[in-house]
Amino acid sequence: MQSSIAVQKHVHCGSIIADARFGKVESDVSTGREKLGGMASTSRMTSYQRREQLIEIGRSLFAAKGFEAVSVEEIAATAKVSKPIVYEHFGGKEGLYAVVVDREMRALTDTLINALSDPQAHPRQIVERTALALLTYVEENAEGFRVLTRDSPKTDPAGSFNSLLGDISIRVEDILTEAFKRQHLPAKGVPYYAQMLIGMTVYTCQYWADQRKISKEQLAAHIVNLAWYGLSRMEAKPELRFESAKAVKQARRQAEREAKETKHEDVSKEHEIREIARRNQNDRDSAESEGPAESAESQES
Repeated sequence: MQSSIAVQKHVHCGSIIADARFGKVESDVSTGREKLGGMASTSRMTSYQRREQLIEIGRSLFAAKGFEAVSVEEIAATAKVSKPIVYEHFGGKEGLYAVVVDREMRALTDTLINALSDPQAHPRQIVERTALALLTYVEENAEGFRVLTRDSPKTDPAGSFNSLLGDISIRVEDILTEAFKRQHLPAKGVPYYAQMLIGMTVYTCQYWADQRKISKEQLAAHIVNLAWYGLSRMEAKPELRFESAKAVKQARRQAEREAKETKHEDVSKEHEIREIARRNQNDRDSAESEGPAESAESQES
């Protein structure tokens, strides 16, 4: 009987460690964060409570310092437990980090996919809904968002934040493709426009996470203002007006024409100045020649 209990305990602990190492999160865990307030004041916790406590502590430390700067010692010290407890639950900081990232990725993925998954909605409404959904996630999960956007280990690229953005970009591409068709625009540039929209929104959210000087509704309106009116006035064949090779060549030709015109004007002005000088000189010569004649006439009289 005792050996059977020991085997069950061993299997139970092994399943917990394996679960953490592979980044899996129990689907029925929904109130872990709410329970943490009570956990902090209890010196004796259940295995579930301790696990949730370590996840919350890990999230805070990874958000503040990044993965590389956090150690198992710091995690254990913050939780006021021994290092073996951390290893027992997660197998190390990599396992703990995997669980934290997995939870945040699931929450953010569900948030964005729900915002993008209404085919009946107006395209602008989808843009508004998605921007506001991401900002709401940042507002309610500030530490989780920082964990996703900070440095991370290279052990699991498939579970990275960039991978999530890649999945979301595919959704955005589908929406843009339909919008481009309605505006009779070529679909060749759709993947690039999708990346532009995602990058603009994500980096703006990162900035807002640390500089919340306006509300999320105001910021969402600014994002939509730039994204929507940019999309609604796109050209079928956009060109750089000033910095393209064609534009530079045209500018050079224009400058050469203006230089020739300026040179011609300068020559004309110089000729005009000389002509005026010549006339003035003639007038002076005439005045000098007439002066002695008038003097002689006055003496004869």
